Amino acid sequence: MKVGKIWMDGELVASNEAKIHVLSHVIHYGSGVFEGIRLYDVGSKSAIFRLSDHTKRLIDSASIYKMKVPYSLKEINEAIIETLRANQLKTAYIRPLVYRGFKDLGLNPLSCPINLMIAAWEWGSYLGEEGLEKGISACISSWSRPAANTLPALSKACGNYLNSQLIKIEALEKGFQEGIALTTDGFIAEGSGENIFVIKDEVIYTTPYSDSILPGITRNSIVRLAKKHGFELKEMKMHREFLYLADEIFLVGTAAEVTPVAKLDHYVIGRGGRGRITTLLQGNFFDIVKGRASDDFNWLTFI
Repeated sequence: MKVGKIWMDGELVASNEAKIHVLSHVIHYGSGVFEGIRLYDVGSKSAIFRLSDHTKRLIDSASIYKMKVPYSLKEINEAIIETLRANQLKTAYIRPLVYRGFKDLGLNPLSCPINLMIAAWEWGSYLGEEGLEKGISACISSWSRPAANTLPALSKACGNYLNSQLIKIEALEKGFQEGIALTTDGFIAEGSGENIFVIKDEVIYTTPYSDSILPGITRNSIVRLAKKHGFELKEMKMHREFLYLADEIFLVGTAAEVTPVAKLDHYVIGRGGRGRITTLLQGNFFDIVKGRASDDFNWLTFI
């Protein structure tokens, strides 16, 4: 992974100079929140996908943890654009991180400074280009998402992703490409880093926010596209066996974009590839973000 200049608290610094103190609160307690954002090549220009929506979620995630971000939404947006221009990127994955820095190291974090860094680098499809077309293999993880009233799932917090790492590692060690977590009461939650959609008899299902999922921005985009095409869409609690009987399954997220699931726990899903509805929604999504179709939702910020 090649990273150029990184924006740190208002200053662009070389990647090898982007350092924090080893006693920073975030290192020891995971006290940070972050975002993943995509920059797409749309021909003569580049465009950031749903920039303000991501920045707002970053600020909201911090707010849940009593972290007052020392920059406005507009200032963060401008800093992201500045970082992209400084690195002369046409396509990129963008990572803003708000974190508690160094002062005290007790569990009480309130005296520690709140810092912001922004990095960006070229990154292809998270689950592989072939996966976008042919689908991936996934398994139901033995690890559950944190129960309600333990860790706040609505915050994209660093510490939450220790759970995601366990899910991902387990899947890879078992020979699958991705893992899907259940809630503590046995319902489908989401992938290690993606929201999930399930299609059965022309109806599209997805898990509700109450089932320990992150409020995904790509998820929201697919919901809006599905409704635009007139599909019936239901937020519903789902047992794992419902997925085995699905006609189509796909995962969505900034990194994964729209990736079909061809096999789940060695069950072949539908015809074992990218289904018709998944193809339609995936194609519509990529047409918009890559400038091949009209941006009717005003999702793109051109730079």
